[in-house]
Amino acid sequence: MTQPEPPDVVAAGAVVTRKPPGGPREVLLVHRPRYDDWSFPKGKVDAGEHLLATAVREVAEETGLDVRLGPSLGVLRYLVGNGARRTKHVHYWVGRPTGGDDLDCFRANAEVDALAWVSLAEAAARLTYPHDAELLDRFRPVRKTSWPLVVLRHGRALPRDAWSGDDRDRPLSSAGEYQAEQLAPLLAAYGITRVLSSSSRRCWATVAPYAESADVEIELTDDLTEEDAGGTAVAAWVGDLLRQREPTVLCTHRPVLPLVLAALGLGERTLERGGMLVAHHRRGRVVAVEEHVATFQ
Repeated sequence: MTQPEPPDVVAAGAVVTRKPPGGPREVLLVHRPRYDDWSFPKGKVDAGEHLLATAVREVAEETGLDVRLGPSLGVLRYLVGNGARRTKHVHYWVGRPTGGDDLDCFRANAEVDALAWVSLAEAAARLTYPHDAELLDRFRPVRKTSWPLVVLRHGRALPRDAWSGDDRDRPLSSAGEYQAEQLAPLLAAYGITRVLSSSSRRCWATVAPYAESADVEIELTDDLTEEDAGGTAVAAWVGDLLRQREPTVLCTHRPVLPLVLAALGLGERTLERGGMLVAHHRRGRVVAVEEHVATFQ
């Protein structure tokens, strides 16, 4: 009888980086005693967990550092296991420490017994596996600091024909409220510190769980509502955000998204309800883009 193929392994991690004063850029490597190897921090996705949350959690568990994610470095795929070979898919992002980069709090354990901040040249020599050397090569051109601007379409709202009041006051449905809760760890993964929203209820309610958990106030504006949005006003908001060096989320409506994307210099895209586009920017210019949807069950 033919044995079924073993399931693939899905994991996530980060190339965590820092720039010491007067020194070359460095990356953080972990040593695993079980394999006697040097690699980047990573780990398997927990049931129901989003890849973004996995990457941040695994870095914290393996190194003790809190990080915010930068641009995606794509996926590495390679075979693992003895006998029954499985494909491992590891999703990586650039990671930047948010609460300090010293390693004093790290304690050696059975999974990771040593950490090291090393230059890119030393990392290339120390990394054990060719696929990690490939990842380091992917990191080289995107290593400079950028800032995330998350463009978020609000979650599912009550249908228009089920609401008799002012449409600006139309609330999220129960599914939309669940989406809002699930979006919170995704926004946390990017270290969002500024929350800007359409003044319509279904938008600010979508970012409210994150704002509460992060203790961040929600800035409301009529300029991002369906009723009042215009190209000039939206472009002014986006232009200001691109000049700021602050991780930000902007929550708005489907009809307003083309104005936001045009101001970012991006082509037409469609976001699902509760979907988000992350525009990583540097010096007023978008340098990388990715899209995500929370894991909804």
